Amino acid sequence: MVKKFLEWIKLKEKLHSNKHKPPLFKEGEIWWCSLGENVGSEINGKSNLFSRPVLIFRKLSKSTFMGIPTSSQDRKGSWYVQITLGSVKSVVILSQARLLDYKRLSSKIGELDAVEMHNVKDKFKNLYCP
Repeated sequence: MVKKFLEWIKLKEKLHSNKHKPPLFKEGEIWWCSLGENVGSEINGKSNLFSRPVLIFRKLSKSTFMGIPTSSQDRKGSWYVQITLGSVKSVVILSQARLLDYKRLSSKIGELDAVEMHNVKDKFKNLYCP
């Protein structure tokens, strides 16, 4: 697999210098988020924006949040939580949780219902605070 680190660095510089106001985002929403071209087993973004759907797990300020990437691949294990957004089934990848800045967000996809968000929080707690 060929990594596109130089292309990601160019986009990352552009995202960093962007001066737009933070979008209104909140916990439980899923947004397209530029995660980048990462190292080893870290999850990568896709397309020319190096993005993938990310769950806003915890809003920390108007500009930062704890985000958890999602995948449309059916995966099993204690670090995955199955969700459904509309009619699309996905998994939240708990092991890839990280702090992100709003400048990485591009567009809102949807929002988890309260039951699914509660399930994600419970599984997150069980994984990281046994």
